[in-house]
Amino acid sequence: VQLQASGGGSVQAGDSLRVSCAASGSTFRLYGVGWFRQAPGKEREFVTTIILSSGFQYYADSVKGRFTITRDKAKNTVYLQMNSLKPEDAAVYYCAGSRGYGIGTYNRQTSYHYWGQGTLVTVSS
Repeated sequence: VQLQASGGGSVQAGDSLRVSCAASGSTFRLYGVGWFRQAPGKEREFVTTIILSSGFQYYADSVKGRFTITRDKAKNTVYLQMNSLKPEDAAVYYCAGSRGYGIGTYNRQTSYHYWGQGTLVTVSS
């Protein structure tokens, strides 16, 4: 499975941005696709994930209500719509694919087996 993230850019605080994650290869192996982010000098953190079959989503508390993850099965693409962006949302955003996770493990990096290259999101105040 290969994952290609795209759509990052520079925005102002309060703006919206959508990033995409296109999957190719043996996509049937994917159970869920998530987004993680890493800001300079900080550890990579979980943002959100979606179970591909059901569309069920999980979110980090820091983005709940502002970010929405969706999937387009026909295009093998997962989208992350980010609204009301804050300077603290600035980071490199990575999409990641999982062959399976549970309710207690969906937010762990070790639950994800395939990683994209990341896309940079900058938010100025």
